[in-house]
Amino acid sequence: MKKVILLITLLFVCQLSISQNKDAYVIYNTKGKKVSYKKMLKKLKNKEVVLFGESHNNAIAHWLQFEITSDLFKTNKLILGAEMFETDNQTPLNDYLSGKINSKGLDTLARLWPNYKTDYAPLVDFAKTNNLSFVATNIPRRYANLVYKKGFKALDTLSNQEKEWMAPLPMAFDSELPTYKNILKMMGDHGTPELVESQATKDATMAHFIFKNMKPNHTFIHYNGSYHSDHYEGILWYLKNTNSAINYATITTVSQDNIYKLEEEHKGKADFIICVDSNMTNTY
Repeated sequence: MKKVILLITLLFVCQLSISQNKDAYVIYNTKGKKVSYKKMLKKLKNKEVVLFGESHNNAIAHWLQFEITSDLFKTNKLILGAEMFETDNQTPLNDYLSGKINSKGLDTLARLWPNYKTDYAPLVDFAKTNNLSFVATNIPRRYANLVYKKGFKALDTLSNQEKEWMAPLPMAFDSELPTYKNILKMMGDHGTPELVESQATKDATMAHFIFKNMKPNHTFIHYNGSYHSDHYEGILWYLKNTNSAINYATITTVSQDNIYKLEEEHKGKADFIICVDSNMTNTY
């Protein structure tokens, strides 16, 4: 009887401890098992490519992007890249990294996202301080919009210079990928085949410029919206289409009211799933 009482007491104490925790996030593996930051970092050290899928306004995601990058830099040679920079802005980005222009000049010459100063400038400045490459990987928005209106065929009308800013044509495309089919489902009456093709131009171009800028014995960390790499599709589908043996890891960011048990819908989204408290303050 004493053993039963002791067991009940221990269970109560453990439950009380959990309920009193105010963790901002918990990390899970793809099966929904909790993993430590240290264990995740150890796994990332051996990868050629790390795709960090973020929720664009999630403060925890942006903080962990910086922490993972700075911690990996202690052991790995790094190359950084991001969806948030379009390929035709590589020159002003390089000029900022090399010190030819200041932050105001970068803001003038490049199309920076509205949340650049709070969420991406720390990563760019980390690259600048440590003399790292930072690759602009995304197709210029005007061309993605062109595909949204007219489909892939519209890209054939572009100049050779313009085509240099995107994945080689014709771009591979599989409309049956679940994440692409889900776009049509999510958008309802507003979903069109051209919308999915537009999404694919981004995935293909980001993969192309990641692959183009990879180096032996380096880890390329790429920051992108989670949908571009969730379920091992999007960017990763294109990377594996180029090199099926690529050594990669994916990270995604999700939000839940209860972060201590990963919801079924989030399992399988990535190798590491950062589950953030839904009450977390957003950056915009």
